[in-house]
Parts: sequence; C-alpha cells; structure tokens
Amino acid sequence: MSVALSNRFQGGKAFGLLKAQQERRLAEINREFLCDQKYSDEENLPEKLTAFKEKYMEFDLNNEGEIDLMSLKRMMEKLGVPKTHLEMKKMISEVTGGVSDTISYRDFVNMMLGKRSAVLKLVMMFEGKANESSPKPAGPPPERDIASLP
Repeated sequence: MSVALSNRFQGGKAFGLLKAQQERRLAEINREFLCDQKYSDEENLPEKLTAFKEKYMEFDLNNEGEIDLMSLKRMMEKLGVPKTHLEMKKMISEVTGGVSDTISYRDFVNMMLGKRSAVLKLVMMFEGKANESSPKPAGPPPERDIASLP
C-alpha cells in the first residue's frame, strides 16, 4: 500500500496520507470497543480510547499499525524509563500473551482497559499522571553555592 502512495506522492504528503489511513483504522477499532458489551461499564470510554489512539499513533514509527521492539524502546526512553532489550521483549510478550513480537492496537487497548497490570500499562499511566501534576519550571535554575550542595 505504501509503495502505491510513494509513486504518486512524496515526502510530507505521503506521510500525511499514511497517518490519515492509520487514524481511520484505529478509529474503526475504537468503534468496535465502544460497541463491545464487555466494556460498556467502563467510565469515560470514548475519551480514553481517543487518548489511547493518539498515544499509539505517536509511537507507531513505521505506520504499520504495530509497535515493534525499536518503537517500544523509543517510547520507554521518551518516558524516561529506558529498558534493556530483554525487558522490552518480556513486556511485549506480556501484552500479546506471547503470540507476537509486536504490539497491535487491539492488544494495546486491551492492556490499557484490562484488569491485568502490565508493566507497560503502569509506565503509561505514570507518564499521564506526571504530565498532569508537575509543570516544568521555566527559566534558568536558581543559583546555588557550594555550602548548599549535598
């Protein structure tokens, strides 16, 4: 599919079309979750699914609808929680149930809405709470003298 796009469009235009296609696919999956009776009692489900979609799209580097090992590595580094390859493989296995080497959007949403506490879910929730509660100070850091250092 991306080969056909690259023949007609280049650069940003092709990337924009790929992102739009990906957004439509993820929105379709979100509709399936909204219609699923299993999640009917979930509070603020549409808002949660929208947030999950945005976060997933941010870290799906190859726009194929799956988060692979390198995308997960980038995600963890960006969240300030770098992990080893072995730890990330374990996280992917935990999310997918050991079936796949990549995290699909369905697996991602199931993990975030599920009752199991996957490590990746905890990290994602921590990032959301950290962004809400602690605004970063602006400007240069305050001056300190040697006596105030530990």
